[in-house]
Amino acid sequence: MQAVLPPDALPGEEMRRQLLRRLEDEVRACQRCPLATTRTCAVPGEGNLNAVVMFVGEGPGFDEDRLGRPFVGRSGQFLTNTLAQLGIARSEVYITNVVKCRPPQNRDPLPAELDACSDYLTRQVALINPRIIVTLGRFSMRRWFPTGAITQIHGHVRNIGRGRIALAMFHPAAALRNPTWQAAFIQDMAKLPALIERAQRANAAAARGEALPAGAPHPGDEDYVA
Repeated sequence: MQAVLPPDALPGEEMRRQLLRRLEDEVRACQRCPLATTRTCAVPGEGNLNAVVMFVGEGPGFDEDRLGRPFVGRSGQFLTNTLAQLGIARSEVYITNVVKCRPPQNRDPLPAELDACSDYLTRQVALINPRIIVTLGRFSMRRWFPTGAITQIHGHVRNIGRGRIALAMFHPAAALRNPTWQAAFIQDMAKLPALIERAQRANAAAARGEALPAGAPHPGDEDYVA
């Protein structure tokens, strides 16, 4: 699957979709690091081109490597179900990883592998332009929360500039292995609806050429407090 436009997309957005699909094709043919020799499929990502929320995981697992899609195994089902319980459809968000190919035996990605994929993620963020980036796991977290342990940082919201915030969360696979982390994962995810509502209000106001009224901070504001 590839990035898709919503039914109400504007005509000019077709060019952006084409650019993202070229990037996805580039990822599928990538030979930048040794993971290209052990993968079955590279996994660029998938979802709504106009997503307010982008989820960024660590790397593909067995099922993802086989199907070429992100978060389709057991942890992906947990993520999708948790979103659904909050009234958020998977089709409304965009999902990707910091590493686009599966590390053998699901080991941690190496620094050189993270570096090789870094530009792909930078370009995905620029093209999709999400208001909210949700980091899933410590390797994704490090990109936007460079210090601290995930056990301390999960649930924190950070202004990362350009009208965006990042929300740090446990990886769903780790949450499934630890009941305490699973409860924290669900609790942290429950912050999303309010953040999305604020982001949508900000986008709507910007489209009308208006500012939000005083006392209604939104992600990206200097005075935003989570």
